[in-house]
Amino acid sequence: MTAEEFLLGVSITLILAVTAQITAGRLNVPALILLLPAGFTAGAFTDLVNARALLGRLYEPVVAFSVAVILFNTCLELDPRQLRGALRRAVAALVVLGVPVTWAATTFSAIVLHGMSESAALLLGAILVVSGPTVLGPILDFVRPAERLQRLLTWEGTLVDPIGAILGAVVFHAVVARGPQTIVFEAGQFLASIVVGVGAAVVGALLLWFTLRLRLPAVLSTAVTVASVVAVAAAADVVRDDTGLIAAIIMGLVFGRLPGVDVAAHQPFFGTVVQLILGVLFVAISATVTPSSVLRVLPPTLALVGILVLVVRPLVAFAATSFTELTRRERAFVGWMAPRGIVAAATASVFSAGLVAEGIPGAEDILPATFLVIMLTVLLYGLTGPPVARLLGVTRPAHTRPFLVGGAPWVVDLGRTLQDIGVDVLMWAGREEERRAIRQAGLEVAPGEFLAAAAGGGAAMEGVNAVFLLTEEDDFNALAATILRARLPEDARVYRVAPAPGSQQVAAPFLGGVTLFAAELTRDEIDRRYRAGARVVIREGDPPPEFHPLLVVRAGGRIDPVTREEEPRPGPGDVLVLFGPPRAD
Repeated sequence: MTAEEFLLGVSITLILAVTAQITAGRLNVPALILLLPAGFTAGAFTDLVNARALLGRLYEPVVAFSVAVILFNTCLELDPRQLRGALRRAVAALVVLGVPVTWAATTFSAIVLHGMSESAALLLGAILVVSGPTVLGPILDFVRPAERLQRLLTWEGTLVDPIGAILGAVVFHAVVARGPQTIVFEAGQFLASIVVGVGAAVVGALLLWFTLRLRLPAVLSTAVTVASVVAVAAAADVVRDDTGLIAAIIMGLVFGRLPGVDVAAHQPFFGTVVQLILGVLFVAISATVTPSSVLRVLPPTLALVGILVLVVRPLVAFAATSFTELTRRERAFVGWMAPRGIVAAATASVFSAGLVAEGIPGAEDILPATFLVIMLTVLLYGLTGPPVARLLGVTRPAHTRPFLVGGAPWVVDLGRTLQDIGVDVLMWAGREEERRAIRQAGLEVAPGEFLAAAAGGGAAMEGVNAVFLLTEEDDFNALAATILRARLPEDARVYRVAPAPGSQQVAAPFLGGVTLFAAELTRDEIDRRYRAGARVVIREGDPPPEFHPLLVVRAGGRIDPVTREEEPRPGPGDVLVLFGPPRAD
């Protein structure tokens, strides 16, 4: 391949990955639904996007390191403290029961349906036990199930991914060795891989933690983080084959829990890198699958997907969650959510070629069968997930949980008023005396630093979908609004109170965030009127002319604030939150 062909192939791959992600965002569907067909179609028309041809011997390590970076990023945001009690038992049961049952069922089905040899079928079964947060996350964000269902499925996918990758490696090396291996020996190999991965992860997380304590710029911190993850994954693989993924996963879990680590601060730059890697990886791997190989395995793979979706997953889910607090409807949804993702694609891409070279019968069908399972399960769960969740009644409620940032007396009064009418309010303030006043008012205070709290730092933030920046620092409000819009989920809304006209700010006049309240209700004016006796009150129906509406709390729990662009009107059953005139004392 010439240099010009290489550059053209890389350019086409990047363009396809970014275009598919932009289009998916516009259509409000998971990006994977478009990434896989885009790569497959491009690969059918030109060899320029075939990653194996582009990268040669570098293909396997590049894929492995890319997956390691993706999984590290996913695990950064996972908080083991959220996995407790019945939820922990349910996740453990899904993993302990799901892995062997899915492996056995897939292996048997591949032998019967595809006519694979036992060796090839065992590898396909090990590959397809994985699910993974890289594919589950976008689908669950699209479906929006209840919080505990999202946590359960995310943790299951995260824990199953390295198990599937290690199982694939163990099966691959056992087949290639062609020697008699005992179950005890293979179990020892599995445990040795886990030990190496965990050891490399702990050392890597601590080294990264010490390095980032040097207060590096955000862009340089991203480069250091990516380099550290790749180095740890490579070191683990050098010590023991195919342990890099588990090292990346454990490193993410450990690093995200170390003191002083602001996970949210890494996301604007590191998250962008991961998003690009994810898109490129799906396009590149799917481009290596030829149409002729897909057509050859299409009928048996359709039957295999039917068995996995309609028989294996529901049985595993109902058996694993039988003695948990999950309702029957929640258990049914867990039984209808097990897509395969990037780890399955990467593992199949790496190991199937080795078995083909060894002349193992049926090994040539592993990659196209895996590709079809991924594409069909992503399409099935991605498109049917929302209606199934609505039918079962397990979608996240549409009510607003506001996060009020600020500790001024009028802000505390607003929080207390919302709580009095049944709104679940969370607050944060920087000064200890303000935090003390919030607690004395009976309101919940988010722990930790602001950005870490607001962008997902802990269980307190669960369900928060609206942030109101009401501090006395106008530049802080403007900057925080701009940053949070990029870090919070797409459906979350960020508002800020307006600075006083003519006041001197550096950032506030130029940055984003929807501006709250009527034009005359700037932050200084609200504070002045509150000191003069004005108060936050509630009323049903239209407001009196001397009152300024602040918010409309809808009958279903949604909060619509008054902004410079829009003044919502109350309907039947809605409650108006008003700012009243000074009291005549």
